[in-house]
Amino acid sequence: MRVNVDRDRCCSSGMCVLNVPEVFDQDDQDSLVRLRQTSYRPDQFADLRLAAQLCPGGAITVSEDGPASDGDGAAGAGGEEAVGRAGA
Repeated sequence: MRVNVDRDRCCSSGMCVLNVPEVFDQDDQDSLVRLRQTSYRPDQFADLRLAAQLCPGGAITVSEDGPASDGDGAAGAGGEEAVGRAGA
């Protein structure tokens, strides 16, 4: 599983943090979504899918499989941030 967040679409509602606090966080300066983990356990998959569905800005996308995206945890081009995949 791969999780991507698009900080340009984030509206800082915090729904992701409320639902999966071990994976999502909000930046202290701008309150935009940040990922806390680079890999995900199978017991987190349903919660990650729910966080993506509940995100009012559509800033979270979850892919069931695929290669992990390069990234160092900082926002990339277009404000996207990608971190790891399950079992990585």
